[in-house]
Amino acid sequence: MSAVQSQAGGDTAIVSVAHVSKFFGPFRALNDVSLSIEPGMVQCIIGPSGSGKSTLLRCINQLEKIDQGAIRLDGELIGYRRVGDELHELSDAEIARQRLATGMVFQRFNLFNHMTALQNIIEGPLTVLKRPRKEIVAEAMALLERVGLADKRDSYPSELSGGQQQRVAIARALAMRPKIMLFDEPTSALDPELVGEVLNVMRDLAASGMTMIVVTHELGFAREVANDVVFMARGEIVERGAPDVVLVAPTQARTREFIAAVLK
Repeated sequence: MSAVQSQAGGDTAIVSVAHVSKFFGPFRALNDVSLSIEPGMVQCIIGPSGSGKSTLLRCINQLEKIDQGAIRLDGELIGYRRVGDELHELSDAEIARQRLATGMVFQRFNLFNHMTALQNIIEGPLTVLKRPRKEIVAEAMALLERVGLADKRDSYPSELSGGQQQRVAIARALAMRPKIMLFDEPTSALDPELVGEVLNVMRDLAASGMTMIVVTHELGFAREVANDVVFMARGEIVERGAPDVVLVAPTQARTREFIAAVLK
């Protein structure tokens, strides 16, 4: 792996992606991607299927290893330790420690089906962070209240709608006290009438100052909430800028084609 020396943004960036490439066999899923995100920023990423959006999130969360470039989270190089001029891969335990800084919400809810909503939320803080049960139960109840599900604390996933399950998944990620939240098409698996309840929770998170990277096809949400929008295609960043530019008056033909197709 070749790694760059400098960050992709300034010293204040909480996420710095610098010249990152990722291959799956001969297929280049990410091609020399650079992106910096400041604390408290909502970064939306849009683009067609197969453009590398989800792969980028998975690389930031270390669910995939990058093949070239470097990613830093709050100034710390992730996945590797630099010793002199050499990079050494971190152990699984060290990667797990780094991953605690990111909370990830997937397209599918990935809740533990044999656990209630409350149990799903307290499992990580209890078993991974080893925090006191009384303390984390109180925090979990506050999170359920925040996502509008305090009355569902004892419900199992099978007893919840898709939108409710996704809101529990968001609360579960927040319970680990992450520095940033990653959302990978969090509404794509929902029935249309349930999308709004999840987006409302995300709006509240954005308003609270949480740093968020959101892969989404919800262009209205991106225009309303994002500080910055990236359009990706074929593993590359084609266009980046303010929502009112990228989503309303994009400069690149490929961006215009994509937005026209989504809005049809």
